[in-house]
Amino acid sequence: MKVYLNVLLALPFIFVSLTLKAQDTVLISDLIKQGQELNQQKNYTGAIEKYKSALKVEPENARANYEMAFALYLSGKGAEGIPYLEKAIKANTNAQLSAGAYSLLGSIYGGTNQLQKSIAAYVNGIKADSTNQRLYYNLGIAQYRAKQYSNAEKSFINALKLDTGYAASQRMYALVTFHQNKRAEALLGFCRFLMLEPNTTQSAEAFGNLQNILNGGSLKPEPGYKPSLTTKATADYQNKLLTKALSGFATRRYASPSDLLTAQLKAVFTALGTMPKDRYYFADYFYKLSQTEHLPTFARLISQKAYPENAKWLKDNTERVAELEKWIKGY
Repeated sequence: MKVYLNVLLALPFIFVSLTLKAQDTVLISDLIKQGQELNQQKNYTGAIEKYKSALKVEPENARANYEMAFALYLSGKGAEGIPYLEKAIKANTNAQLSAGAYSLLGSIYGGTNQLQKSIAAYVNGIKADSTNQRLYYNLGIAQYRAKQYSNAEKSFINALKLDTGYAASQRMYALVTFHQNKRAEALLGFCRFLMLEPNTTQSAEAFGNLQNILNGGSLKPEPGYKPSLTTKATADYQNKLLTKALSGFATRRYASPSDLLTAQLKAVFTALGTMPKDRYYFADYFYKLSQTEHLPTFARLISQKAYPENAKWLKDNTERVAELEKWIKGY
């Protein structure tokens, strides 16, 4: 009877303990939600206080640690968030939250120019969630800044496989191949980017790079960058292809810059598209475009930032533009 009484006496304490635990869980959830709302209002100080309160209740809470680091990052104190991210990664079993924590860690290290640590963080993030397109893109940016152009090219290709319509990935793919002097791939990449984003400041830069390639310009070797023998051989081969395809254009005369651009693109697209399939990304795609009546419209579309008369032409020829868009959607 005495033992039974002791059990009965213990039960209320168990119930109280469970109740308090449930209250703590609700409290933490509410504090995190309040912090997120303050973050959205750019009240980072208020958000940080909410996360501090949540972490007092449960110091190892993965979400609270992540949100604390994010608020610190947004408030310009990213480095202070690193210990919180390390706790979030250690305590968390959710792949997406882990990937987000590694991504933020990579951004913090990248912001302080610790590029190797930034790269390592993004790589770990991809291990946690290989379907995260943004991680591949951010990894490529860090590798680009570190002049690891060959690795960056692979990262941007992986990003494009996950989202072929993301213009920023397409632009960076074109840039990293351009920096390796792989001009055939760069030309196709810039054309694809300009198809996606034809009328921005970055479009003007991309079209300038495209013109540089078409006109046979050369890149000066970058200080600190040493391409591998394989990369150099690939670049030399691609440059010979383009030189052959564009030979004779310097002495030909065309009615307008757009007519010249159309002829140049047709020559290059035909040369690259009639090679073995899948040798270059987009080669087959642009070869098919070059065999249609839509190529002149495409040339005007991608050059409208450089040639204002083309912007006007596009407005005056909406039917031609619609036909090109229909072809693009079909492929």
